[in-house]
Amino acid sequence: MSTMQIRPLKPALQAIAIEELNEVPHRVAEDIAALRDWVLKQPHLRACTEDQFLLAFLRGTKFSLERAKQKFDRFYTLQASIPEVFNERRLATDPLVLEIIRSGILLRMPQDEDDAGPCVTIIRAGSYDTSRFKFQDIIRVGSMFGEIMMFEDENATVSGYVEVMDMKGITGTHLFALQPELLRKFSAYADEAMPTRQKGIHFINVPAAFEAGFNTLRSFFSAKIKSRISVSSDPDAIFNIVPRDCLPVEYGGTFGLMEDISRDMEAKLMSYESYFVASQHFGTDEKLRDFSNPLEDKRSSFGAVGSFRKLEID
Repeated sequence: MSTMQIRPLKPALQAIAIEELNEVPHRVAEDIAALRDWVLKQPHLRACTEDQFLLAFLRGTKFSLERAKQKFDRFYTLQASIPEVFNERRLATDPLVLEIIRSGILLRMPQDEDDAGPCVTIIRAGSYDTSRFKFQDIIRVGSMFGEIMMFEDENATVSGYVEVMDMKGITGTHLFALQPELLRKFSAYADEAMPTRQKGIHFINVPAAFEAGFNTLRSFFSAKIKSRISVSSDPDAIFNIVPRDCLPVEYGGTFGLMEDISRDMEAKLMSYESYFVASQHFGTDEKLRDFSNPLEDKRSSFGAVGSFRKLEID
């Protein structure tokens, strides 16, 4: 793919990328080429090597090539340990995937053109029918949009993402369906393998009776993730996270209806139909992994973290 495929950033995001992510605009094409060159030389990796996808890993590791390699490798390696999510149903045309999108369980919020903040997804955790969907099915769909985000949501790749867990209507049945071990594995995957940085998990509309349960749930997360979690029973808490003009009417906002957002999400997913078909064949073949590569030194958790390039001194 030619370097013309890289979308230029909006000025506000470009400033953040330069300041916080060590991005040097005129070097980006070269940096992507260096990461792609490494990926193509790995006998064990079958992976996507599109410019924008590789760029997400560079931004997610502040342009340290060694850390980008580690994250890229983990992205495909850890998927094999979560077969509940990464399986043959992870397709844009899968009936279960489409039913989950149409039911509005996951809502990707629109953002103003000049908003340089993190992207926001609302997860309506109390709104799904546990007899129809397993928790892993919801996570599967979320992971698909997480991947689409890497290709085309600059707010996500530069400023990160925020999840709003709406607990309205939550029951004991929903909590029983949570699959804590899957939650632990997937949160580790999101943290260690996804290049987009999680900036917060905000639980809203939490029934008072569940607050103790939520604190138990927090124990499944690392200290770093725990510090990003907020829990509120105040119905207006969402307005501190998302402006009213970017929220659907059902949340007290002015941006259309939830079904409009779901319809847009379905169209977006459909535009990635061939990508998700191709990604069924992506992954790692551990028999072919080159353990002489320092990156594969398991004792040091993927080896030394080197800087991508020498500091440029103007």
